[in-house]
Amino acid sequence: MHRARPGTRVAVPAAWPRAVLFDRDGTLIEDVPYNGAPERVRPMPGARQALSALRRHGIALGVVSNQSGIARGLLTPADVDAVRRRVEELLGPFDLWVVCPHGPDDGCGCRKPAPGLIHTALAWLGVELDRTAVIGDIGADVDAARAAGVRGILVPNEKTDPREVSAAAQTAPTVLAAVRALLGIGPPSGREAGR
Repeated sequence: MHRARPGTRVAVPAAWPRAVLFDRDGTLIEDVPYNGAPERVRPMPGARQALSALRRHGIALGVVSNQSGIARGLLTPADVDAVRRRVEELLGPFDLWVVCPHGPDDGCGCRKPAPGLIHTALAWLGVELDRTAVIGDIGADVDAARAAGVRGILVPNEKTDPREVSAAAQTAPTVLAAVRALLGIGPPSGREAGR
């Protein structure tokens, strides 16, 4: 499942990403398990400012999200789309949404930590691997980034497993700090151990 918003891209400095892909739950919005209710959508601290900074610089924005509630019969694609619309009402438009509707045992290639969602997003956006970053709150997000060959930044929260934090190549305390690190407009936050 995907949805693209066509837009005009401007040139960005070579050191910056041309696209940043975000996990949805626990990264952009509060993690409400199997949420199909738009009224329960609450932005994470700093998410709006982070996205605004990227939009100001003409960087493409996408969401790559596992939504196994569809496979489990807890959500419909229409529920997921209603939440997407509410996220965009609160945080602004994204260039692309790519959602995996499969369950953990379905063996698909799109469910994170597999790289399929990221590969699909990059194909639609026409962005190179070395000009893409993924920001997420759990190990599966940064593992998918690594598997796809793109930079991953972990923004842990209270639900993130400490072992995933230890294993991450780069962490940041907030989504805004992660974006500032990508743009080089603030001191690196968290651990910077390469890509």
